[in-house]
Amino acid sequence: MDAPLVRAARAGSQAAFGRLVERHQQALRGFLRRAAGPDADDVAQEAFVTAWSSLARLRDDDGFRPWLYGIAWRKALSLHRSTARAARRDHDWLEERDGQGGGLDPADRMALEAAMAQLPADQRAAVALCMAQGWSHGEAAEALGMPLGTIKSHVARGRDKLLSVLGDRP
Repeated sequence: MDAPLVRAARAGSQAAFGRLVERHQQALRGFLRRAAGPDADDVAQEAFVTAWSSLARLRDDDGFRPWLYGIAWRKALSLHRSTARAARRDHDWLEERDGQGGGLDPADRMALEAAMAQLPADQRAAVALCMAQGWSHGEAAEALGMPLGTIKSHVARGRDKLLSVLGDRP
């Protein structure tokens, strides 16, 4: 039933692929909402984009629907794994930060985070690595892909800006 549209889409017809999308998007989104949760619409969109760009790899023109659902399911699994990894990283980072918080009370920590947010991105990265993480200037230069002198000046300027913003906090 999809074979004529698949052949036309494979030949470059965007209109034919649009008909395939119209034909399958509601059911695919419904499946993903039940199986993949709140990101179903984004996953479905990515699945259709991938299907369009990979249409030449479809072996059976009549097998478009299961092929499309397979793409969507793999994208949903990948998103789930990525989200889980990000949540673990965030959790680990928060635990590490709380453990390294030393003598900072919550108000001082918030003030420091706000001051860091005011630094330009390059300075913020250099300060975070060298001052907060204890990296050497050389290690930070290598990691950030910047010259050593640039890292040193970013750290010095960043430190000065932080001190001027934070002042002499009790």
